[in-house]
Amino acid sequence: MQISKNLSENMIAIKEAFRDCGDVVMREFVVGSGKSRIFMIYTDNIVDSHTIHDFIMTNLMSRYKECNESGLLDAFMDDIIAVGEVGKINEIQQALDAVLLGDTVLFMDGNAFALQVSTKGFPSRGVNQAQTEVVVLGPKDAFLEVMATNIVLIRRRIRDNRLKLKRKKIGTRSKTDVAMMYMEDLVRPKTLEIVEKQLDTMNLDAILDSGYVVQLLEKRWASPFPQLQMTERPDKAASALLEGRVVLVIDNTPVVVMLPVTLNVFFQAAEDYYDRWQIMSFIRAIRYVAAVVAISLPGLYIALSVYHPELIPTALAIKIAATRQNIPFSVVGEVIIMELAFELLREAGIRLPSPVSSTIGIVGGIIIGSAAVEAGIVSPTVVIISALTGICSFVIPNIALVSGLRLSKYVTIFLSAIFGLFGLWIALLLILAHLCSLSSYGIPFMYPFCSASVNDDIDWEDTILRLPLQKMKRRPIFTRPSARGRKGRS
Repeated sequence: MQISKNLSENMIAIKEAFRDCGDVVMREFVVGSGKSRIFMIYTDNIVDSHTIHDFIMTNLMSRYKECNESGLLDAFMDDIIAVGEVGKINEIQQALDAVLLGDTVLFMDGNAFALQVSTKGFPSRGVNQAQTEVVVLGPKDAFLEVMATNIVLIRRRIRDNRLKLKRKKIGTRSKTDVAMMYMEDLVRPKTLEIVEKQLDTMNLDAILDSGYVVQLLEKRWASPFPQLQMTERPDKAASALLEGRVVLVIDNTPVVVMLPVTLNVFFQAAEDYYDRWQIMSFIRAIRYVAAVVAISLPGLYIALSVYHPELIPTALAIKIAATRQNIPFSVVGEVIIMELAFELLREAGIRLPSPVSSTIGIVGGIIIGSAAVEAGIVSPTVVIISALTGICSFVIPNIALVSGLRLSKYVTIFLSAIFGLFGLWIALLLILAHLCSLSSYGIPFMYPFCSASVNDDIDWEDTILRLPLQKMKRRPIFTRPSARGRKGRS
């Protein structure tokens, strides 16, 4: 519906649209000699009242220009309203969207358009430390729920006019703001085109968190492994942009989305680049080992204990057998009981308040584990296996990848329980084959473990080991081929 020159018609349409909306403020007043009627509307509590009172109301009522009504609204925009962002809108629906966004809209008799004045003032918490991606060295700030603040946190790290931003609205009801950020000279044009098309065609009534966007953008939605990366750290988002990746900043969520991805980026922590390369290479190698252990250790224990005890050293086999003499469950039952108990403890620790969650983890792990062993429900060996598996999963710095590994672990347990070591190898090969079948916007998920020669094998510089910064002179595969060199390197 187009905005009418008749102010009364516009007021009726607006009041009907916002019927029973107690937080929407509407005010009608006159300016000038009393003949020019103004209708102002905004949503309370999400606007900056100081801007409305001092830079709109005060100026309209004291600094009007004597001119006809058809030109007065233009005069307001050009000379009277002292706000940086003021624009014209021509449709009632645009006015409704602007009001719900936190802007103030002004209608006036005799004008077939309205003024949209930026008066956003969302309540928000301050910039806090990262909670899930904690580092010892490096920046401590983290994203928060206000998109504008998150964009600032990124821009203060990349002061380059080639850092571009496109705004989108997703969700037919929520109309969630999404900012697509990229480096104009580094991003692959095809990747940018696909992402923009996906966002424009995303069909959902509400986007309440970045997790919605990730699930809608992932090509293989049935896979337990993430095909997009999320982070709460501005420095990681800035680093992704400088690698030629696209960053999606979604309003109302303290997490941004980065794409494309490969498996190795989930093993990279922000701290890897803030300390000496020798120790960080060692730690990163440990993460890869921990991932393999987290998937295969319970299945390996089942396979060796049930099907191939002759492969266990004699002294160790005797000790394991002795601890299992009075256990009423099979080895498979023991492992499943302990793994599920560990999952319950993990979830309990997450849901409880922080001061209590650490206590629950310690009490649950030590007391319940010890009580189960003393009661003869499980053997000490299984407690050690489950604890080591859990510890290895915590070593990996990305929670989405850890979730995929947690589910994959049960595949190895199931097949190992049926086929022994043969089943363990089948499970590992199935998981590997599945990972090899994944891709992210045209880039193989297992790169550079496969097809590394496409980029002259330079991506090995920052995979299992991290070379010194002086030696990392080329950007990864995400960057367009013509811009792979890191300028400024000697």
